[in-house]
Amino acid sequence: MLLKMLTKDFVKKKIITISLVIFIVLATLLVASGSNMIVELFNSLNDLFAKSEAPHFVQMHVGEINRADIDNWASNNSLVKDKQIAEMINIDGSNVYLGNSHTTQKNSVMDMYFLKQNKSFDYLLDTESQVIQVSKGEIAVPIYFMQSENMKIGDKVKISNQVLDMELTVVAFVRDPQMNASIVHSKRFVVNKVDFDRLKNNIGEVEYLIEFLLTDLSKISEFTNAYALSNLPQKGPTIDYNLFKTLNALSDGIIVVVIILVSILLNIIALLCIRFTIITTIEEDYREIGVMKAIGIKKGDIKKIYLVKYTVMAALASLIGYLVSLSLNHLFTANIMLYIGNASKSILQSIIPLMAVGLVFLIVVFFCILILRRFNKISAVEALRAGNMGERQKIKNHLSLNKSKFFNVNIFLGLKDVFQRSKMFSIIFFVFFICSFIIISPVNFLNTMQSPDFINYMGIGRSDIRIDLRQSEDISERYNDMITYIKKDKDVEEFSPTVTCEYNIINNDGVQENIKVETGDFTIFPLEYLNGDAPIHNNEIALSYLNANEMNKSVGDTLRLVINEQEKDMLVSGIYQDVTNGGRTAKALLPFNPETVLWYVVSLDVKSDISIGEKIDEYEKAFYPAKVTHLEDYLNQTLGNTIEQLKLIVILTIVISIFILILITALFIKMLIAKDNYQIAVMKSMGFSLKNIRVQYVMKSLLVLNIAIILGTIFSNTIGQKLVSFLWSFMGASQIEFVINHVQAYILIPLALIIVVTITTLISIVSIKKSSITDMIVE
Repeated sequence: MLLKMLTKDFVKKKIITISLVIFIVLATLLVASGSNMIVELFNSLNDLFAKSEAPHFVQMHVGEINRADIDNWASNNSLVKDKQIAEMINIDGSNVYLGNSHTTQKNSVMDMYFLKQNKSFDYLLDTESQVIQVSKGEIAVPIYFMQSENMKIGDKVKISNQVLDMELTVVAFVRDPQMNASIVHSKRFVVNKVDFDRLKNNIGEVEYLIEFLLTDLSKISEFTNAYALSNLPQKGPTIDYNLFKTLNALSDGIIVVVIILVSILLNIIALLCIRFTIITTIEEDYREIGVMKAIGIKKGDIKKIYLVKYTVMAALASLIGYLVSLSLNHLFTANIMLYIGNASKSILQSIIPLMAVGLVFLIVVFFCILILRRFNKISAVEALRAGNMGERQKIKNHLSLNKSKFFNVNIFLGLKDVFQRSKMFSIIFFVFFICSFIIISPVNFLNTMQSPDFINYMGIGRSDIRIDLRQSEDISERYNDMITYIKKDKDVEEFSPTVTCEYNIINNDGVQENIKVETGDFTIFPLEYLNGDAPIHNNEIALSYLNANEMNKSVGDTLRLVINEQEKDMLVSGIYQDVTNGGRTAKALLPFNPETVLWYVVSLDVKSDISIGEKIDEYEKAFYPAKVTHLEDYLNQTLGNTIEQLKLIVILTIVISIFILILITALFIKMLIAKDNYQIAVMKSMGFSLKNIRVQYVMKSLLVLNIAIILGTIFSNTIGQKLVSFLWSFMGASQIEFVINHVQAYILIPLALIIVVTITTLISIVSIKKSSITDMIVE
């Protein structure tokens, strides 16, 4: 009997049923794919780190090293399981040609390191997650350049200067546990020992990775502090295992969160539609429900009839969504597969997405049970007498046609109907609101990431040009020569040199920890501080958001810094946002030892009539091999991969939202016409033309849509902005401010939504024309 009822109900309301199924399918598809991405990301990361035997602690160093000192120190440290010293050659991009390009990589912000495959651990893998081995004349290129330069196997890499002209053939692309992510400004190329020795003798500068595997991974902080207090080489940044994982997961992690959020919003839309559908169905079946109650059928049994329908519908849609996600997972995880690799499938990879889909199913069923409590309020006598639930709300007739002097009659009647039946129109309002929200918020976030102002969230003040000078044997002299040159340059409007060093800080437990501190004048190219201001006295320090959180420090607090072996109390003057270097940096006006400098940076603005491109070319020649970058290029190369993925997500959300708008508008108008059947007949008999009635229904849809768009825009710029800030707070930026393209956000997107809803409404009311006035009145 139930099967017959379900079949009959589906035939009668196939458009409504199919629409609801589609929404649940989309919601379960995205939640299954999003949860699969999470599992895939963690599995693939673990697999990459296991197969490559990623180091737990790495000290980069430029300059001479004493291997015996390192060996002795490591052998006396009980935390050291294994160690190795990897030798690399840092070759400036101006000496490197990739693929078919006839131009060098001089504009790349990436430091290019050429090395032999490691022997003990920290292996560099190919795209099959196998340890790379290359022969003489061959090279393995980082995946980053494969994407950015559109390279393929068989392409050439040319390295040349005045004494060297070497051409190598690409035989593999590198998955690197340390330097995969685009936000890491270093990339490692693998060459054969013979080619390595030739490069070492003719070009570039030698740097070292002093790497350790530990016996206990949980004691990384303890080991880091011990190394910082030793006399071992420390001319370069230190990086640990946890930071490697964070940087590798950063790009895909953002996309996962966006997909999950969109799926949650789709679930909300599906629940709203189910609520509307159930209420409408109950109203249509009001008399039949009264009859069933009158003949003694229990309300629980009546509920069961309706609940079975929506349970079957939700189960079918959830199953379809899950099965479709299985075929589309490769699209969602393509970037993970490329950069990190495909780990062997675990049981969790099947269970977690299935559990996520099951949760969606249970939420839908539970929501249906809540709505079906309306049966408790239905009286058999009232149902038989009235025949329908009717519009019980008392409406004060503030909107009177004879008092309207500003609106056309049809426009007025359409607006009046929305206000009088506001409860019913609230369903479609919320759907329109959510659709506008999930379009506008990602679009605004994408515009923000593409804006030059996003550089502020990377702990960098905005300027025309940035010059990076990394560690080398004569770095101090080169830095001083560069400052002298810039001071004499009349094309420069203003400039600000900064120096980054590692200092020791005494934590709350009295233990010393190392911290990267940038020293310079931070008032020339100022940051936007979350709290407080830039340090202007030598006893002040500004902390990045993550550093301040981990140290439990706020503006006005003090912390103890070790400077030249002397402890000094520093006052926290400000807290800023920074997603670079793991989000853990600081800024102060401190004396520094040139021997401990990690890198030098000079930011500068040129005068308005000077070409930035020409000035960059000049500085590249004058300061070779320093990296001279236009700040916009710096941002694009650093976050370009994340921006490209975000673009795809934005396109997906726009397509889904427009699809939802069309379906919901058509569904709602169809139900509205069925409900207003008698009212339409009366208007026709009074002389209202089909055109007049169409105007009324279009006005109803547009009024609700415009209110929804206005509120959706407001919420996108407030709640949406806070939501994005919350997600980025884990990476070091806790207060993102959307950069809004006003034409896009306030004209193009609303106009597109208005056109979609208007056309859908006009198509949906075609059925009115087919109806006979006599038939309507008779019914």
